[in-house]
Amino acid sequence: MKLWSKDKESLTAVTDFTTGLDNLLDLQLAPFDVMGSLAHITMLETIGLLTRAELEMLSRELKVIYNEIKAGKFAIEPGVEDVHSQVELLLTRKLGEVGKKIHSGRSRNDQVLVDIKLYLRHEIEQLTLSIHQVFELLIAQSEKHKDKLLPGYTHLQLAMPSSFGLWFGAYAESLADDLITVHAAYQVVNKNPLGSAAGYGSSFPLNRTLTTHLLGFDDLHYNVVYAQMGRGKTERILAQSMSMVAATLGKLAMDCTLFLNQNFAFISFPDELTTGSSIMPHKKNPDVFELVRAKCNSLQALPNELTLITTNLPSGYHRDLQLLKDKLFPAIQTLKDCLRMTHLMISAIHVNDNLLQDEKYKYLFSVEEVNKLVLSGIPFRDAYKKVGLEIEQGKFTHSTNLNHTHEGSLGNLMNDKIKNTFEQVMGRFGFARVHDALGKLIK
Repeated sequence: MKLWSKDKESLTAVTDFTTGLDNLLDLQLAPFDVMGSLAHITMLETIGLLTRAELEMLSRELKVIYNEIKAGKFAIEPGVEDVHSQVELLLTRKLGEVGKKIHSGRSRNDQVLVDIKLYLRHEIEQLTLSIHQVFELLIAQSEKHKDKLLPGYTHLQLAMPSSFGLWFGAYAESLADDLITVHAAYQVVNKNPLGSAAGYGSSFPLNRTLTTHLLGFDDLHYNVVYAQMGRGKTERILAQSMSMVAATLGKLAMDCTLFLNQNFAFISFPDELTTGSSIMPHKKNPDVFELVRAKCNSLQALPNELTLITTNLPSGYHRDLQLLKDKLFPAIQTLKDCLRMTHLMISAIHVNDNLLQDEKYKYLFSVEEVNKLVLSGIPFRDAYKKVGLEIEQGKFTHSTNLNHTHEGSLGNLMNDKIKNTFEQVMGRFGFARVHDALGKLIK
């Protein structure tokens, strides 16, 4: 069954090629397709395209389908093109002609648009909750290990003293900034395209404001042509925000891989979280972090992949857009997996103590000694030359006592401010309002 079927069936090869992975990916859209249909038929009844009795029949059966989806009992049957066709087929089998009325006033174009918007909104919430978990863990580890010093590097050369408090906190603040971009993507996602039909609206007096309210969207895409143009753009914006999170996780994974190396030996992990070698019994390989690093590098290419799929497309719908799902949907799961594994690893990390007592790290304190001279009244350039000469002559001495007090430094991590920034962004999403709207729709 195809919603666009007329008199002839497409050749099987054409059908298979144009359908692609849709049957598999559409299963992820199924609950959202039902929600979109429930909002749509509620609106149709208010403008006289459905009777009250028809609305009640359709609503009842749609909720049955929704519960089957949640129970894992829903499938797209062989020969049925997509989730939209399957839902309409089930309704028509049960309700006859009434089932066919569900498509009045919309096209498959805006149907898939609203399904994707609802799906992406749901997935952004899941991603945000996962980011929050990793963020909270990083803040907790920063506080726990704030007094443990760590070598700081520039150009991968020893530079200045750092701390595990600074290191963990840096990645927490990075996620706080990343969340700002995720929220920006959410604002674009959380707009209603339903009612744009094939991209040029409808002669029916559709109430798009009503469906916007019923589905918990913040607003609607006002211009029906732009509602269709938004497909591809929405996905790219989300992919950009995902790439920001991936970049943070990838850099953290690289640090952990490096710091676990025996020549650094800053951190360690339980044996069960590392892997061994088939011939070298001493090996403890950071495979999890290596795979997080690789997967996150791949995720950073996602915005470009989506851009190239949609580059130079004119306005209106094009089948090219179908391929966006193939790229984006699995990528969302990959990022969730990377967040989950990062949380697991960082929760089990062991931080080694007294690292900077090692003689090889003594020059990390050269700037501290320069600053002490400056504080005693010596001009900075003269102090710099004096300490530099002592290093060259092998006469350099230092103290490991540090007194860093300014905002964001070793002795003043500002984690409370970082956490407050993160929580402010979290509060802007308004997930509870969405849950309330959808709960009323599906109850």
